[in-house]
Amino acid sequence: MARDTKKNSDFQDRDNQYIENIISIDRVARVVKGGRRFRFRALAVVGDGKKSVGIGVSKGGDIQVAIQKAINVAKKNMITVAVEKGTLPHEVQGKKAGAVVLLKPASPGTGLIAGGTVRAVLETVDIKNVLSKSLGSSNKINTAYATIAALQELTPRDSWITTQNSEKKKPAKKATSKVADAANTDKKPAATEKKAAKAMTKKKTSKDKTAKAGKK
Repeated sequence: MARDTKKNSDFQDRDNQYIENIISIDRVARVVKGGRRFRFRALAVVGDGKKSVGIGVSKGGDIQVAIQKAINVAKKNMITVAVEKGTLPHEVQGKKAGAVVLLKPASPGTGLIAGGTVRAVLETVDIKNVLSKSLGSSNKINTAYATIAALQELTPRDSWITTQNSEKKKPAKKATSKVADAANTDKKPAATEKKAAKAMTKKKTSKDKTAKAGKK
């Protein structure tokens, strides 16, 4: 059974100015031919306190080795987050395996309304006001990855507005094409009706001629 030996310890790297959060350290066992081999697994979150964040999971024979390896993995997998005025530009949801995380923007003064894992991730970014809810599994690794997936889905407000305007323009073009198609369809029956009327008049004239010839 894995057990937590250290939770939510955070410190700042003086050389690189990175905020590093250690979410959990678990003792894991691997069964081999000679018995069990015990190691440590660390889950770390690294951010610059602005708009970059990354997470890493790694194992090691020693706690310090596992932590350092997880931090290095997190630094290599950092992403940029669209943060606006200390909160999120819009509501977003992320999913990883069975874990689902919902993030909502909040007004100034709300603070970080989040659980341990989600809070540890958001504290490394310049997000001060947010509402969050974990809707699925409580697994810390999956929850951390679900939070990162949600942050990746964020788009700045400017680009979001431009995409809305482009979507509004598209239906207008489709409407004009539909109107043209309707006009064409309206024209077709009128043309067919004219042809049918001409054919009927021709038949009537031919019948009249044959009737006159018979009387003579």
